[in-house]
Parts: sequence; structure tokens; C-alpha cells
Amino acid sequence: MDPRPRVLTVPPASIGVLMLETRFTRPVGDLGNPATFDFPISYEVVPGAGVGQVVQRRAEGLLGPFVSAGERLIGRGAVALTTSCGFMALLQRELATALPVPVATSSLLQVGWLATMLSPEHRCGVITADFAALGPDHLRACGAPEGTPVEGMPADGAFAYHILGDRPGIDTAAVRSELIEAGRALVRREPTLGAVVLECTNLAPYAGSLADELDLPAYDVCSLVRWLWRGAARARRAGTSAASPGNLA
Repeated sequence: MDPRPRVLTVPPASIGVLMLETRFTRPVGDLGNPATFDFPISYEVVPGAGVGQVVQRRAEGLLGPFVSAGERLIGRGAVALTTSCGFMALLQRELATALPVPVATSSLLQVGWLATMLSPEHRCGVITADFAALGPDHLRACGAPEGTPVEGMPADGAFAYHILGDRPGIDTAAVRSELIEAGRALVRREPTLGAVVLECTNLAPYAGSLADELDLPAYDVCSLVRWLWRGAARARRAGTSAASPGNLA
């Protein structure tokens, strides 16, 4: 027998990101760029999860592939999971049920939280990548109040061309301008707006510019992921993470 003590290797803790299959450019500030964060991020592309399949076709048939990809990320040390598309809100309950770590599919989860934090005179609004595709069921899946005001990015702009069209390259100045105009339109329609949540993960790099322009708090997937990390990483340090190897058998 080998008298040496057995050393159990635990993978380093990280936030796991379930990525759509895309080609477009992800600048710093985007969830899909690891330089956005000062803590470890692990990525796993979900086969078949293209933009059209998730956004327009409502992630049909993708629950199994997302669960399998989530399990792979957990095996590599992920202490919590998110996705690279806010429209994955439709699978929030199913993924949270199927996987043994916290799962936050969409930045839209913050809408319900903010509704309880704002005064009754104020509402939280949403800016989405695709106004026609975002339905009340996406919002309900995240606990957002009925009647949450929603504004969409322009269907014929730089953002739609590159992100919804999944084309490499991005005109960041043009996208920033389009987002600010969408924010102004939302405020014109809802003058008592108290906060804004950006549904699309690819709008996160411009959230600060939007907040400055509207003089309102703006939340995105990166604010959600940083919140996830602060709590989940504590569990790993304490040796109580649900992602520990003993719980993956």
C-alpha cells in the first residue's frame, strides 16, 4: 500500500457561462469576453444554440444540450451558471431544477428584484435585443411584474446587423447611440422610470453610457454575474459548494 496521503484535487472555482454558438465580436464589457471580469470565468458552447434558435424559436429542443453543457462546466469547477442570452429566461426553472448549483439564465431576473426595491411610483423598464420576440412569458419566468415596460433595439441598426445577424465585427459607437436612443424612448413612454435592465448580454458594454444619459441605474448580465460570484465563491472557500466533486457522483 502507498503510505502517502491521498490528495483530492478540486478544480478552481469559476462562474460557468453557457454560450450560444455565435461568430460576432465581443468587446471588453461583454459577458463572452473573459477580460470583462476580475474573477475566473469558464465557457462552454452549447451545440445547436444559435441566435435564431434561442431568440426566435424560443430555445426549442435545447434543454438537454444546456443541461449537459452545464454539467461539464460544474465538473470544471463552476460554482454558479449563467447563459449568454437573456431569452434563455424561458428555461430558468428547468435548468435550475436540473443542475446542482445556482443558475441565472437571464439578466431579466433583476427586474423582479428591482420592482421590490423601487417606490410604488417608479417602475423598472427593460431594453431588449428583439422587441417582437420578447414576450410576457419571458418576463414571468423571471418574476417580473405584469406590464413591465419594454423597449427594443432598432431592427435595422448596427446592433441588429451584427448581433441578431451573427456577423463578425461591431460598430461600438453606433450600438451605444442606438441603446441611448432606445433608453430615451423608454423614458418618454414611462416618465416615472426608476431603473433599467438590459435583457441582451451584448448590451452590457454600454450600460454605463446609458445610465449616464438617463441619470438612472442600469443593470445588465454582468451586474448579475458579479452578484452570483460574490456569494457562490464563498461556498467554495468554505468547502461547502454544491459543485464539490463529492456531490457530482
